[in-house]
Amino acid sequence: MANPSGRSTLQDQATGAPPNLHLPAGAEFHPPAAGAIGAEFHGLDPRQVDGTLAARIRDLVWDHKLVVFRGVDLSEPEYIAFARALGEPQVYFQPNYHHPRHPEIFVSSNVPMDGRKVGVANTGAYWHTDYQFFPEPLPMTMVRPIEIPSGSRGTSYVDMQRALEELPPDLREFVLGARAIHEAKWRYKIQPSDVDKSITQILEEFGAETPTVSHPAVITHPVNGRRCLYVSRGFTVGFEGLSIEAGRQRLDAILEHVERADLVHTHLWTKGDLLLWDNRQVIHRAGGGASGEASVSYRIGVYDGRPFYADEPRGRLV
Repeated sequence: MANPSGRSTLQDQATGAPPNLHLPAGAEFHPPAAGAIGAEFHGLDPRQVDGTLAARIRDLVWDHKLVVFRGVDLSEPEYIAFARALGEPQVYFQPNYHHPRHPEIFVSSNVPMDGRKVGVANTGAYWHTDYQFFPEPLPMTMVRPIEIPSGSRGTSYVDMQRALEELPPDLREFVLGARAIHEAKWRYKIQPSDVDKSITQILEEFGAETPTVSHPAVITHPVNGRRCLYVSRGFTVGFEGLSIEAGRQRLDAILEHVERADLVHTHLWTKGDLLLWDNRQVIHRAGGGASGEASVSYRIGVYDGRPFYADEPRGRLV
């Protein structure tokens, strides 16, 4: 079968790498199995990644949708430097998620740092893609665990190119001409500054910060031209031109297909993993650890220098 990206699929016999991927000594590249997502690097130190290799890593993320780096041990500044080699690190719009010394790092944690609460616990335990609720969503996300709970230690992904290809014909015909509506306010987490505010006031203030937005329900990847379904249970609330009830019913029918077990790829975290994925092509969901278990992960969003999709410059406010 032809490679959808148009790039060579020949592999170097020693390292597993494509012929134009030149790795440092001791590093290996492992492509995913046929029909699967998720390539892996073993023995690649992100501190050794120069501009040329960083560009090839971006290519591989666009190709394989998800790339795992095994055995990584980075300080916070080194982690940010690796993100900067790949593109422009994002500073998340809500400061309560920031690492206290490094605002580029989004902290998901239930563990105090220096006796203080840092970040937000139990983030992203629902199907979503990052920044879907903004006119310009986040192209790439990288995550590395700091403390891994013993239970529910996986993050799950759905290949949205395949989800679109396997949609029933009537739903596929609908989404190809539809615009999906996205909102963040229903996922808002209460902060200490919200004390004495009514729920209505909290939702109104957050809604003003994150206005309702629409994107094409099917987007075209700006690099490889793949078409991917762009909806999620986390942030999608309906479709332009449909009533709230009709839009919800149509969305539920689509998501019932998207969230099928045979479409889900789950990565089970081990110490030293770093994951990098393309938000255009996958949705993801964090696993929730058992109550009381320590869980800490560091996320950095990366703008990869390309538009989020090729269909139009950006989403539009609704």
